[in-house]
Amino acid sequence: MKPRELIGTATVPGGEPVRLFKRGGDFMIVLERNELMNSRMSGSEEALATMTCDRLTGRKAPHMLIGGYGMGFTLRAAQRVLGKDARLTVAELVPEIIDWARGPMAELTAGCLDDPRVTVVEGDVVKLIASGVGDYDAILLDVDNGPDGLTRAGNNRLYSARGLDAARAALKPGGVLAVWSAASDAVFARKLRDADFAVEEVAVRARSNGKGPRHVIWFATKR
Repeated sequence: MKPRELIGTATVPGGEPVRLFKRGGDFMIVLERNELMNSRMSGSEEALATMTCDRLTGRKAPHMLIGGYGMGFTLRAAQRVLGKDARLTVAELVPEIIDWARGPMAELTAGCLDDPRVTVVEGDVVKLIASGVGDYDAILLDVDNGPDGLTRAGNNRLYSARGLDAARAALKPGGVLAVWSAASDAVFARKLRDADFAVEEVAVRARSNGKGPRHVIWFATKR
């Protein structure tokens, strides 16, 4: 097996450094010993977008907020299924992630950040949610390995009762809050219901071929 090559290091505000590695044609983004993302496993990140879009059928010019660019799998999946009038706002806290997308991972990125439907905001998705009132048809969150603030403690605000109330306020009527997680979490599912969302928990495979570990997506619809 080829050794991993360190491509770059970035500091997460309020968190630990993340590192970009490459092995052959594969990329990995790693936090300490936790592999946050791997270019070989895109299935559940793509499902986060496509399954959310399925729940937005019939909406004209939907506005989707994606929290965390990562490797862009969610963004590119949304671009493939949404129409030309859709708007996609991507909030990425770590500027180097976008630099990597335009630099060493440009082939993987496939120009998705240059789509005129896309606006990239280098900042905290928490602030975008808090400032939005009925702005979004969907909010997609994939900024941690689950609702536990792994990458930075400040992300716990997203999953608190106050954070979920803010997300609900930022959604249009019938809008969808979709949250990706590496595993199920009954306490978080209950928090979503307590925030007056209609909640659906779906298990999805990590790989686009339907194989690999099972991940979880919660689809919480604003009543």
